[in-house]
Amino acid sequence: MEPFFLPASPTSPEVSFEFARHHLSIRGESYPENAAAFYGPVIDRLRGYLALCDGQAIDVHVALAYFNSSSTKMLFAIFEALNDAAIFGNEVRLHWYRDEEDDTIQEFGQELRDDFSSLEFVDCVLPEGHA
Repeated sequence: MEPFFLPASPTSPEVSFEFARHHLSIRGESYPENAAAFYGPVIDRLRGYLALCDGQAIDVHVALAYFNSSSTKMLFAIFEALNDAAIFGNEVRLHWYRDEEDDTIQEFGQELRDDFSSLEFVDCVLPEGHA
């Protein structure tokens, strides 16, 4: 499957899915005017890739310094698809990057850990200002 890449914009994150390496990355800030329009193709590509995975080790790296409420719904769809892939026999490691002082991102990560228990959650604490 061909890689999928969207460059970051002032309101949307960089999305880099290197499917052949089983390495998925989302980084930056996420508050697009229409989160469903931005994330729709991302989720479609992700689901297409995950449908082909059987017993794969998949590394997911998420470093979001900020995301708004409409992005949250779309992010939950991404994490749900990843969790389903883990339930069906893949090893999915979610590396959740956050500034050490960012309580909001930390709490969201804890919520992800609780809600998507089939994911191997890796809390990646960075020095403040490096997420």
